Amino acid sequence: MLIRRAEIDGHLADIRIANGRIAAIGLLEPDPDEQVIEAGGGALLPGLHDHHIHCAALAVARNSIACGPPEVRDEEDLARILAQPGAGWLRGVGYHESVAGMLDAATLDRWTGDRPVRIQHRSGRMWFLNSAALDRLLSTTSPPEGMERNGGRWTGRLFDADAWLRSALGGTPPELAAVSAELASLGIIGITDMSPANDRRMAAHFAAEQDAERLIQRIVLAGTLALSDTPPPAAVTIGPAKLHLHEHQLPDFDACVAFLRNAHERGRNAAIHCTTEVELVFALAALEEAGVQQGGRIEHAGITPDILLARMADLGIRVVSQPHFIAERGDQYLADVDPRERLLLYRLAAFRRMGITLAAGSDAPYGRPDPWASMRAAVSRQTASGIYVGEDEALTPEDARDLFLADPMELDRIRRITKGAPADLCLLDRNWAQARARLDANDVRTTIIAGSVVYNRVDKTPI
Repeated sequence: MLIRRAEIDGHLADIRIANGRIAAIGLLEPDPDEQVIEAGGGALLPGLHDHHIHCAALAVARNSIACGPPEVRDEEDLARILAQPGAGWLRGVGYHESVAGMLDAATLDRWTGDRPVRIQHRSGRMWFLNSAALDRLLSTTSPPEGMERNGGRWTGRLFDADAWLRSALGGTPPELAAVSAELASLGIIGITDMSPANDRRMAAHFAAEQDAERLIQRIVLAGTLALSDTPPPAAVTIGPAKLHLHEHQLPDFDACVAFLRNAHERGRNAAIHCTTEVELVFALAALEEAGVQQGGRIEHAGITPDILLARMADLGIRVVSQPHFIAERGDQYLADVDPRERLLLYRLAAFRRMGITLAAGSDAPYGRPDPWASMRAAVSRQTASGIYVGEDEALTPEDARDLFLADPMELDRIRRITKGAPADLCLLDRNWAQARARLDANDVRTTIIAGSVVYNRVDKTPI
Protein backbone atom coordinates (compact mmCIF):
# COMPACT_ATOMS: atom_id res chain seq x y z
CA MET A 1 0.00 0.00 0.00
CA LEU A 2 1.22 3.51 -0.84
CA ILE A 3 -0.17 6.69 0.72
CA ARG A 4 0.74 9.64 -1.48
CA ARG A 5 1.14 13.30 -0.56
CA ALA A 6 0.35 12.96 3.12
CA GLU A 7 1.30 15.66 5.58
CA ILE A 8 3.62 14.12 8.17
CA ASP A 9 4.90 16.45 10.91
CA GLY A 10 4.30 19.45 8.70
CA HIS A 11 5.92 18.10 5.52
CA LEU A 12 4.44 16.35 2.48
CA ALA A 13 5.69 12.81 1.88
CA ASP A 14 4.67 9.44 0.53
CA ILE A 15 4.57 6.42 2.80
CA ARG A 16 4.79 2.76 1.81
CA ILE A 17 3.30 0.03 3.97
CA ALA A 18 4.41 -3.59 3.78
CA ASN A 19 3.89 -6.55 6.12
CA GLY A 20 1.95 -4.41 8.55
CA ARG A 21 4.73 -1.86 9.02
CA ILE A 22 5.96 1.40 7.54
CA ALA A 23 8.51 0.30 4.96
CA ALA A 24 9.56 3.65 3.48
CA ILE A 25 8.92 7.39 3.76
CA GLY A 26 9.87 9.87 1.04
CA LEU A 27 9.15 10.63 -2.61
CA LEU A 28 7.96 7.22 -3.81
CA GLU A 29 6.58 5.78 -7.01
CA PRO A 30 3.80 3.16 -6.95
CA ASP A 31 4.79 -0.44 -7.56
CA PRO A 32 2.81 -2.41 -10.14
CA ASP A 33 -0.65 -3.32 -8.78
CA GLU A 34 0.06 -1.51 -5.50
CA GLN A 35 -2.96 -0.07 -3.68
CA VAL A 36 -2.64 3.73 -3.65
CA ILE A 37 -4.39 6.16 -1.30
CA GLU A 38 -4.21 9.78 -2.42
CA ALA A 39 -3.98 11.80 0.80
CA GLY A 40 -4.24 15.15 -0.98
CA GLY A 41 -2.22 16.92 1.69
CA GLY A 42 -4.28 15.56 4.55
CA ALA A 43 -2.51 15.10 7.89
CA LEU A 44 -1.34 11.56 8.59
CA LEU A 45 -1.11 10.73 12.30
CA PRO A 46 -0.27 7.62 14.26
CA GLY A 47 -3.60 6.00 15.09
CA LEU A 48 -5.19 7.16 18.33
CA HIS A 49 -5.21 5.00 21.48
CA ASP A 50 -7.94 5.27 24.13
CA HIS A 51 -6.05 4.69 27.37
CA HIS A 52 -9.11 4.15 29.59
CA ILE A 53 -12.29 2.58 28.25
CA HIS A 54 -14.80 -0.11 29.25
CA CYS A 55 -15.63 -1.89 26.00
CA ALA A 56 -18.15 -4.46 27.21
CA ALA A 57 -20.06 -1.82 29.16
CA LEU A 58 -19.99 0.45 26.11
CA ALA A 59 -21.41 -2.30 23.92
CA VAL A 60 -24.23 -2.96 26.38
CA ALA A 61 -24.89 0.75 26.86
CA ARG A 62 -25.54 1.09 23.14
CA ASN A 63 -28.63 -1.11 23.73
CA SER A 64 -29.75 0.78 26.84
CA ILE A 65 -31.73 3.98 27.40
CA ALA A 66 -30.14 7.21 28.62
CA CYS A 67 -31.43 8.17 32.08
CA GLY A 68 -29.31 11.22 32.85
CA PRO A 69 -28.15 14.57 31.48
CA PRO A 70 -28.20 15.87 28.84
CA GLU A 71 -30.96 13.59 27.49
CA VAL A 72 -32.87 13.37 30.78
CA ARG A 73 -32.82 16.36 33.10
CA ASP A 74 -35.71 16.01 35.56
CA GLU A 75 -38.13 13.59 37.18
CA GLU A 76 -40.79 14.16 34.53
CA ASP A 77 -38.37 13.19 31.75
CA LEU A 78 -37.27 10.08 33.65
CA ALA A 79 -40.81 8.93 34.43
CA ARG A 80 -41.75 9.31 30.76
CA ILE A 81 -38.91 7.20 29.34
CA LEU A 82 -39.32 4.50 32.02
CA ALA A 83 -43.02 4.08 31.22
CA GLN A 84 -42.18 2.19 28.02
CA PRO A 85 -44.45 -0.85 27.62
CA GLY A 86 -42.92 -4.31 27.58
CA ALA A 87 -42.31 -7.41 29.66
CA GLY A 88 -38.54 -7.89 29.35
CA TRP A 89 -35.75 -6.11 31.16
CA LEU A 90 -35.40 -2.36 30.71
CA ARG A 91 -31.82 -1.19 31.23
CA GLY A 92 -30.97 2.45 31.85
CA VAL A 93 -27.56 4.12 32.00
CA GLY A 94 -25.99 7.45 32.85
CA TYR A 95 -28.24 8.36 35.77
CA HIS A 96 -27.27 11.28 38.01
CA GLU A 97 -29.02 12.26 41.19
CA SER A 98 -29.58 15.80 39.85
CA VAL A 99 -32.45 14.26 37.83
CA ALA A 100 -34.60 12.88 40.66
CA GLY A 101 -32.42 12.31 43.73
CA MET A 102 -31.11 8.93 44.88
CA LEU A 103 -33.52 6.44 43.36
CA ASP A 104 -34.95 3.45 45.19
CA ALA A 105 -37.33 0.60 44.40
CA ALA A 106 -40.40 2.39 45.73
CA THR A 107 -39.76 5.44 43.55
CA LEU A 108 -39.11 3.35 40.44
CA ASP A 109 -42.22 1.26 41.03
CA ARG A 110 -44.41 4.35 40.56
CA TRP A 111 -43.08 4.74 37.01
CA THR A 112 -42.35 1.21 35.85
CA GLY A 113 -45.06 -1.11 37.13
CA ASP A 114 -44.35 -4.83 36.78
CA ARG A 115 -41.57 -4.55 34.20
CA PRO A 116 -38.12 -5.33 35.68
CA VAL A 117 -35.91 -2.25 35.49
CA ARG A 118 -32.27 -1.68 36.38
CA ILE A 119 -30.59 1.72 36.06
CA GLN A 120 -26.86 2.36 36.33
CA HIS A 121 -25.49 5.50 37.97
CA ARG A 122 -23.22 7.68 35.86
CA SER A 123 -20.24 6.64 37.98
CA GLY A 124 -20.73 3.01 36.95
CA ARG A 125 -20.59 1.89 40.58
CA MET A 126 -24.25 1.87 41.61
CA TRP A 127 -27.40 0.21 40.27
CA PHE A 128 -31.01 1.03 41.10
CA LEU A 129 -33.57 -1.80 40.82
CA ASN A 130 -37.35 -1.70 40.98
CA SER A 131 -39.35 -4.32 42.90
CA ALA A 132 -40.01 -6.44 39.81
CA ALA A 133 -36.26 -6.61 39.17
CA LEU A 134 -35.55 -7.52 42.81
CA ASP A 135 -38.19 -10.25 42.78
CA ARG A 136 -36.81 -11.76 39.57
CA LEU A 137 -33.18 -11.73 40.72
CA LEU A 138 -33.74 -12.88 44.30
CA SER A 139 -36.04 -15.72 43.30
CA THR A 140 -33.00 -17.67 42.08
CA THR A 141 -30.03 -16.01 43.80
CA SER A 142 -29.11 -15.05 47.34
CA PRO A 143 -28.62 -11.29 47.84
CA PRO A 144 -25.04 -9.97 47.81
CA GLU A 145 -23.34 -9.12 51.07
CA GLY A 146 -24.22 -5.61 52.18
CA MET A 147 -27.28 -5.23 49.96
CA GLU A 148 -29.10 -2.21 51.36
CA ARG A 149 -32.25 -2.50 53.47
CA ASN A 150 -34.50 0.13 55.00
CA GLY A 151 -37.04 -0.96 57.61
CA GLY A 152 -36.56 -4.58 56.60
CA ARG A 153 -37.23 -3.91 52.90
CA TRP A 154 -34.70 -3.92 50.08
CA THR A 155 -34.09 -0.40 48.83
CA GLY A 156 -33.11 -1.60 45.37
CA ARG A 157 -29.71 0.09 45.58
CA LEU A 158 -26.70 -2.02 44.66
CA PHE A 159 -23.20 -0.67 45.21
CA ASP A 160 -20.12 -2.28 43.64
CA ALA A 161 -22.09 -5.44 42.94
CA ASP A 162 -21.53 -5.87 39.21
CA ALA A 163 -20.14 -9.39 39.61
CA TRP A 164 -23.22 -10.49 41.57
CA LEU A 165 -25.55 -8.84 39.07
CA ARG A 166 -23.85 -10.50 36.09
CA SER A 167 -24.09 -13.88 37.82
CA ALA A 168 -27.72 -13.39 38.79
CA LEU A 169 -28.66 -12.32 35.27
CA GLY A 170 -26.73 -15.18 33.74
CA GLY A 171 -25.35 -12.86 31.10
CA THR A 172 -22.51 -13.44 28.67
CA PRO A 173 -20.06 -10.79 27.47
CA PRO A 174 -21.42 -8.85 24.49
CA GLU A 175 -20.19 -8.86 20.93
CA LEU A 176 -17.98 -5.86 20.22
CA ALA A 177 -18.32 -5.39 16.45
CA ALA A 178 -20.46 -2.24 16.59
CA VAL A 179 -18.26 -0.63 19.23
CA SER A 180 -15.11 -1.53 17.33
CA ALA A 181 -16.46 -0.02 14.11
CA GLU A 182 -17.46 3.15 15.94
CA LEU A 183 -13.99 3.50 17.44
CA ALA A 184 -12.35 2.91 14.05
CA SER A 185 -14.43 5.75 12.57
CA LEU A 186 -12.89 8.02 15.21
CA GLY A 187 -9.33 7.08 14.23
CA ILE A 188 -8.83 4.78 17.22
CA ILE A 189 -6.47 1.86 16.56
CA GLY A 190 -5.98 0.65 20.13
CA ILE A 191 -7.70 0.53 23.50
CA THR A 192 -6.78 -0.10 27.10
CA ASP A 193 -9.79 -1.70 28.76
CA MET A 194 -9.75 -0.64 32.41
CA SER A 195 -12.66 -2.62 33.85
CA PRO A 196 -11.46 -3.71 37.31
CA ALA A 197 -13.20 -7.10 37.08
CA ASN A 198 -11.36 -8.13 33.90
CA ASP A 199 -10.06 -11.66 34.41
CA ARG A 200 -8.91 -14.62 32.28
CA ARG A 201 -12.49 -15.17 31.09
CA MET A 202 -12.63 -11.64 29.71
CA ALA A 203 -9.17 -12.00 28.19
CA ALA A 204 -10.44 -15.06 26.33
CA HIS A 205 -13.54 -13.14 25.23
CA PHE A 206 -11.51 -10.23 23.83
CA ALA A 207 -9.26 -12.70 22.01
CA ALA A 208 -12.27 -14.52 20.56
CA GLU A 209 -13.76 -11.23 19.37
CA GLN A 210 -10.49 -10.44 17.59
CA ASP A 211 -10.29 -13.92 16.07
CA ALA A 212 -13.83 -13.43 14.73
CA GLU A 213 -12.81 -10.00 13.39
CA ARG A 214 -15.47 -8.31 15.47
CA LEU A 215 -12.80 -6.42 17.45
CA ILE A 216 -10.21 -4.84 15.16
CA GLN A 217 -8.33 -2.60 17.59
CA ARG A 218 -5.18 -3.61 19.40
CA ILE A 219 -6.10 -4.46 22.99
CA VAL A 220 -4.37 -3.87 26.33
CA LEU A 221 -6.33 -5.42 29.18
CA ALA A 222 -6.10 -4.09 32.72
CA GLY A 223 -7.96 -5.71 35.59
CA THR A 224 -7.53 -8.34 38.28
CA LEU A 225 -4.33 -9.92 39.52
CA ALA A 226 -5.63 -13.21 38.11
CA LEU A 227 -4.99 -11.91 34.59
CA SER A 228 -1.33 -12.75 35.23
CA ASP A 229 -1.90 -16.34 36.33
CA THR A 230 -1.64 -17.87 32.84
CA PRO A 231 -0.09 -16.64 29.58
CA PRO A 232 -2.56 -14.31 27.83
CA PRO A 233 -4.02 -15.05 24.40
CA ALA A 234 -1.70 -13.83 21.66
CA ALA A 235 -4.07 -11.02 20.67
CA VAL A 236 -4.18 -9.52 24.18
CA THR A 237 -1.51 -7.56 26.03
CA ILE A 238 -1.87 -7.63 29.81
CA GLY A 239 -1.83 -4.16 31.30
CA PRO A 240 -1.96 -2.72 34.83
CA ALA A 241 -3.63 -4.24 37.86
CA LYS A 242 -6.69 -2.05 38.49
CA LEU A 243 -7.53 -0.79 41.97
CA HIS A 244 -10.82 1.09 42.26
CA LEU A 245 -10.97 3.39 45.28
CA HIS A 246 -14.07 5.06 46.65
CA GLU A 247 -13.79 7.74 49.34
CA HIS A 248 -16.78 6.50 51.33
CA GLN A 249 -15.57 2.90 51.47
CA LEU A 250 -11.78 2.84 51.27
CA PRO A 251 -10.14 -0.60 51.46
CA ASP A 252 -7.98 -1.74 54.33
CA PHE A 253 -4.66 0.06 53.90
CA ASP A 254 -2.48 -2.98 54.49
CA ALA A 255 -4.58 -5.02 52.06
CA CYS A 256 -4.17 -2.28 49.47
CA VAL A 257 -0.39 -2.27 49.93
CA ALA A 258 -0.35 -6.07 49.61
CA PHE A 259 -2.34 -5.80 46.35
CA LEU A 260 0.19 -3.35 44.92
CA ARG A 261 3.17 -5.49 45.95
CA ASN A 262 1.50 -8.56 44.50
CA ALA A 263 1.04 -6.74 41.21
CA HIS A 264 4.68 -5.69 41.18
CA GLU A 265 5.81 -9.25 41.85
CA ARG A 266 3.85 -10.30 38.77
CA GLY A 267 5.64 -7.70 36.66
CA ARG A 268 2.66 -5.36 36.45
CA ASN A 269 2.26 -1.78 37.50
CA ALA A 270 -0.90 -0.51 39.17
CA ALA A 271 -3.65 1.76 37.87
CA ILE A 272 -5.56 3.36 40.74
CA HIS A 273 -8.95 5.03 40.31
CA CYS A 274 -8.90 8.41 42.13
CA THR A 275 -11.55 11.06 41.57
CA THR A 276 -11.33 12.86 44.94
CA GLU A 277 -8.51 14.36 46.97
CA VAL A 278 -9.05 11.82 49.77
CA GLU A 279 -8.73 8.93 47.32
CA LEU A 280 -5.56 10.43 45.87
CA VAL A 281 -3.97 10.90 49.30
CA PHE A 282 -4.78 7.27 50.14
CA ALA A 283 -3.40 6.01 46.83
CA LEU A 284 -0.13 7.93 47.10
CA ALA A 285 0.40 6.74 50.68
CA ALA A 286 -0.15 3.14 49.58
CA LEU A 287 2.22 3.54 46.64
CA GLU A 288 4.87 5.07 48.87
CA GLU A 289 4.55 2.09 51.21
CA ALA A 290 4.51 -0.55 48.49
CA GLY A 291 7.06 1.09 46.24
CA VAL A 292 6.19 2.55 42.86
CA GLN A 293 6.96 0.40 39.85
CA GLN A 294 7.88 2.15 36.62
CA GLY A 295 4.66 3.09 34.85
CA GLY A 296 2.37 3.27 37.90
CA ARG A 297 -0.81 5.18 37.04
CA ILE A 298 -3.48 7.31 38.62
CA GLU A 299 -6.73 7.11 36.69
CA HIS A 300 -8.80 10.32 36.50
CA ALA A 301 -7.00 12.47 39.12
CA GLY A 302 -10.28 14.36 39.42
CA ILE A 303 -9.07 16.77 42.12
CA THR A 304 -5.33 17.33 42.55
CA PRO A 305 -3.96 20.05 44.89
CA ASP A 306 -0.47 21.42 44.25
CA ILE A 307 1.04 19.63 47.24
CA LEU A 308 -0.02 16.28 45.78
CA LEU A 309 1.35 17.23 42.36
CA ALA A 310 4.79 17.44 43.92
CA ARG A 311 4.43 14.04 45.56
CA MET A 312 3.26 12.49 42.31
CA ALA A 313 6.23 13.96 40.46
CA ASP A 314 8.64 12.61 43.09
CA LEU A 315 7.07 9.14 42.80
CA GLY A 316 7.21 9.11 38.99
CA ILE A 317 3.46 8.58 38.72
CA ARG A 318 1.65 8.76 35.37
CA VAL A 319 -1.84 10.23 35.04
CA VAL A 320 -4.59 9.15 32.64
CA SER A 321 -7.19 11.91 32.56
CA GLN A 322 -10.61 12.53 31.00
CA PRO A 323 -10.46 16.16 29.75
CA HIS A 324 -13.95 15.90 28.23
CA PHE A 325 -15.52 15.57 31.68
CA ILE A 326 -15.16 19.36 32.01
CA ALA A 327 -17.30 19.75 28.88
CA GLU A 328 -19.75 16.96 29.66
CA ARG A 329 -20.11 17.34 33.43
CA GLY A 330 -18.58 20.72 34.19
CA ASP A 331 -21.83 22.55 34.87
CA GLN A 332 -22.83 19.86 37.37
CA TYR A 333 -19.36 20.00 38.93
CA LEU A 334 -19.77 23.75 39.43
CA ALA A 335 -23.00 23.07 41.32
CA ASP A 336 -21.64 20.18 43.41
CA VAL A 337 -17.94 20.86 44.03
CA ASP A 338 -16.62 23.11 46.79
CA PRO A 339 -15.65 26.43 45.17
CA ARG A 340 -12.13 26.04 46.60
CA GLU A 341 -11.67 22.87 44.54
CA ARG A 342 -13.04 24.02 41.19
CA LEU A 343 -9.65 25.10 39.84
CA LEU A 344 -8.29 21.65 40.79
CA LEU A 345 -10.75 19.73 38.61
CA TYR A 346 -9.21 17.47 35.97
CA ARG A 347 -6.02 19.46 35.76
CA LEU A 348 -3.85 19.06 32.67
CA ALA A 349 -1.18 21.72 32.15
CA ALA A 350 -0.19 21.54 35.84
CA PHE A 351 0.87 17.91 35.39
CA ARG A 352 2.96 18.80 32.37
CA ARG A 353 4.61 21.70 34.21
CA MET A 354 5.61 19.27 36.96
CA GLY A 355 7.03 16.80 34.44
CA ILE A 356 4.29 14.24 35.14
CA THR A 357 3.47 12.03 32.17
CA LEU A 358 -0.11 12.64 31.03
CA ALA A 359 -2.35 10.59 28.73
CA ALA A 360 -6.11 10.44 28.18
CA GLY A 361 -8.96 8.00 27.84
CA SER A 362 -12.69 8.31 27.37
CA ASP A 363 -13.94 6.21 30.31
CA ALA A 364 -16.73 5.25 27.88
CA PRO A 365 -19.56 4.53 28.38
CA TYR A 366 -19.30 6.84 31.39
CA GLY A 367 -18.05 9.51 29.00
CA ARG A 368 -18.30 9.94 25.25
CA PRO A 369 -15.83 7.74 23.32
CA ASP A 370 -14.88 10.57 20.93
CA PRO A 371 -11.18 11.47 21.44
CA TRP A 372 -11.55 14.61 19.31
CA ALA A 373 -14.19 15.98 21.67
CA SER A 374 -11.77 15.28 24.50
CA MET A 375 -9.02 17.16 22.67
CA ARG A 376 -11.34 20.15 22.17
CA ALA A 377 -12.21 20.15 25.86
CA ALA A 378 -8.52 20.02 26.80
CA VAL A 379 -7.92 23.11 24.70
CA SER A 380 -11.04 25.09 25.62
CA ARG A 381 -11.65 24.10 29.28
CA GLN A 382 -15.30 25.12 28.81
CA THR A 383 -18.44 23.54 30.20
CA ALA A 384 -21.45 22.85 28.00
CA SER A 385 -22.89 26.24 28.99
CA GLY A 386 -19.65 28.02 28.07
CA ILE A 387 -18.20 28.60 31.54
CA TYR A 388 -14.41 28.31 31.78
CA VAL A 389 -13.04 25.95 34.43
CA GLY A 390 -9.34 26.26 35.19
CA GLU A 391 -8.25 28.12 32.05
CA ASP A 392 -4.61 27.79 33.17
CA GLU A 393 -4.97 24.02 32.70
CA ALA A 394 -5.62 24.32 28.95
CA LEU A 395 -3.34 22.50 26.51
CA THR A 396 -2.27 23.35 23.00
CA PRO A 397 -3.97 21.33 20.25
CA GLU A 398 -0.70 19.43 19.75
CA ASP A 399 -0.40 18.52 23.43
CA ALA A 400 -4.08 17.53 23.48
CA ARG A 401 -3.56 15.28 20.42
CA ASP A 402 -0.52 13.66 22.00
CA LEU A 403 -2.63 12.51 24.96
CA PHE A 404 -3.95 9.84 22.56
CA LEU A 405 -0.62 9.16 20.81
CA ALA A 406 1.17 7.86 23.92
CA ASP A 407 2.42 4.29 23.75
CA PRO A 408 -0.07 2.31 25.89
CA MET A 409 2.70 0.36 27.63
CA GLU A 410 5.10 3.33 27.91
CA LEU A 411 2.97 6.40 28.40
CA ASP A 412 5.99 8.72 28.41
CA ARG A 413 6.76 7.78 24.77
CA ILE A 414 4.76 9.54 22.08
CA ARG A 415 4.33 7.42 18.95
CA ARG A 416 5.45 9.00 15.69
CA ILE A 417 5.39 7.97 12.03
CA THR A 418 8.81 6.45 11.41
CA LYS A 419 10.24 3.76 9.19
CA GLY A 420 9.76 0.33 10.77
CA ALA A 421 6.93 1.42 13.06
CA PRO A 422 3.62 -0.49 13.01
CA ALA A 423 1.34 0.80 10.24
CA ASP A 424 -1.37 1.95 12.65
CA LEU A 425 -2.47 5.25 11.14
CA CYS A 426 -5.18 7.90 11.07
CA LEU A 427 -5.52 9.97 7.88
CA LEU A 428 -7.41 13.26 8.07
CA ASP A 429 -9.12 14.97 5.15
CA ARG A 430 -7.27 18.26 5.76
CA ASN A 431 -3.85 19.44 6.89
CA TRP A 432 -3.00 19.81 10.55
CA ALA A 433 -3.13 23.63 10.48
CA GLN A 434 -6.81 23.34 9.59
CA ALA A 435 -7.54 20.27 11.74
CA ARG A 436 -6.02 21.79 14.91
CA ALA A 437 -8.55 24.63 14.76
CA ARG A 438 -11.45 22.13 14.72
CA LEU A 439 -10.34 18.91 16.45
CA ASP A 440 -13.36 17.26 14.89
CA ALA A 441 -13.98 13.52 14.41
CA ASN A 442 -15.63 14.33 11.09
CA ASP A 443 -12.15 15.06 9.72
CA VAL A 444 -11.11 11.41 10.05
CA ARG A 445 -10.97 10.00 6.54
CA THR A 446 -9.17 6.65 6.84
CA THR A 447 -8.05 4.42 9.72
CA ILE A 448 -5.40 1.76 9.16
CA ILE A 449 -4.41 -1.00 11.61
CA ALA A 450 -1.41 -3.23 10.92
CA GLY A 451 -1.42 -2.08 7.30
CA SER A 452 -5.08 -2.85 6.63
CA VAL A 453 -7.75 -0.22 6.04
CA VAL A 454 -10.40 -0.72 8.73
CA TYR A 455 -12.34 2.49 8.12
CA ASN A 456 -12.58 4.58 4.97
CA ARG A 457 -14.94 7.51 4.65
CA VAL A 458 -15.75 8.12 1.03
CA ASP A 459 -18.34 10.89 1.23
CA LYS A 460 -15.88 13.76 0.99
CA THR A 461 -13.09 14.57 -1.45
CA PRO A 462 -9.83 15.34 0.38
CA ILE A 463 -8.59 18.88 0.02
